[in-house]
Amino acid sequence: MLIDRYKSQILVVDMQERLAPAIDGGAAVEGQCGILLRAAREVAVPVIFSEQYRKGLGATLPPLLALAEGAQIYEKMEFSCFANAELNLALTSELSRTTIICGIEAHVCVLQTALEMATAGRPICVVADAVGSRRPESRAIALARMRAAGIDVVTTEMVLFEWLRSAAVPEFKPVSRLIR
Repeated sequence: MLIDRYKSQILVVDMQERLAPAIDGGAAVEGQCGILLRAAREVAVPVIFSEQYRKGLGATLPPLLALAEGAQIYEKMEFSCFANAELNLALTSELSRTTIICGIEAHVCVLQTALEMATAGRPICVVADAVGSRRPESRAIALARMRAAGIDVVTTEMVLFEWLRSAAVPEFKPVSRLIR
């Protein structure tokens, strides 16, 4: 099934000030999240941010927040976003929306969110090049586990071009420039 921009939302998991610097390849993960957010803005896909224990891990990275004005931000203590009542409600407010998941850490909050959402029958995709962990092997095992659970693992470019579907749409030029 292709990802439909009119039935999508992005969940940015815990891309926070004190956690992001510890992530293996963290700058690249932040960059891919930024591309997703810029494209989402171009094609009007809603964005949700989660923050794990903000007092200890800090706020969401300001450059990412700046790319998603008006986005909803939810603080949580649960590792799974889906286990948090407010986030669960936000993520399920429209039954047909596919949740595009990016962020950190792949083997904890991203994994638990994806597994719980999949178990609940929610359509989701995890963006492999936009998730990270402190250790590369933790990320790799998490992605393998998600695939084994039947979760769609995609790339940033897959998401963008599935949202566009055609080079004839007006958003093609600004979105395609994001990956050059």
